[in-house]
Amino acid sequence: MQEPASEGPLWPPSFSAAIFDFDDTLALTHGLWRQVDIAFLGSRGIPYTPDAGRTLSMLGFAGGARWCIERYGLKDTVGEICDEWNAMGRALYATQVRLRPGAKAYVAALRSAGVPVALATTNDPDVLAAMRANVDVYDLFDAVVCARDVGCGKDRPDIYLEAARRIAAQPGDCMVFEDLLQGICSAKRAGMRACAVLSDNPLQDGREVARAADCSIASWREAMGNDG
Repeated sequence: MQEPASEGPLWPPSFSAAIFDFDDTLALTHGLWRQVDIAFLGSRGIPYTPDAGRTLSMLGFAGGARWCIERYGLKDTVGEICDEWNAMGRALYATQVRLRPGAKAYVAALRSAGVPVALATTNDPDVLAAMRANVDVYDLFDAVVCARDVGCGKDRPDIYLEAARRIAAQPGDCMVFEDLLQGICSAKRAGMRACAVLSDNPLQDGREVARAADCSIASWREAMGNDG
């Protein structure tokens, strides 16, 4: 592991617990979920829009399914939609997901420094399990919390509070790493600090998320003080 070039709020860590988002924070997956959204909506004669993509990325499977049923007047049940998304997501995650450069090293460095780490994701466990051959989040993190564990998406702070509880951390001791504006705002409402993780997702407004957070990074090497 390369030594950090400079000190900042992320290294050495200025926090005693860390909570990470997965999609577009640790791995660039927006293209995969855009494929799922386009296929799902298209099969029902509904055009995909960026606003729909933003909403679905925030709500999690069950919340997103309920939103689609209400928004588009679908006759599907929540369970049927979740099963469909799970099947498509598993197929894509099993072969196409890789962590962003430096992400695994940074999480491992935190654990080596005695900082407990949790994953808070709107993905379902079946999707996470599908990618274990390439990315094993259950080995990488001390705790994994999915949106279905708390019954809501990242428009509310519940998932971050549950992640903190599972690693025995107080909210004020946690740094949350997120790419979603709604996630950053929810983490802040929970009394946590937040680091905006910038990505190439066209749905992300980098300036907006950076303003809402306590700090921001464009790469995981930057988190260790290495910009190159």
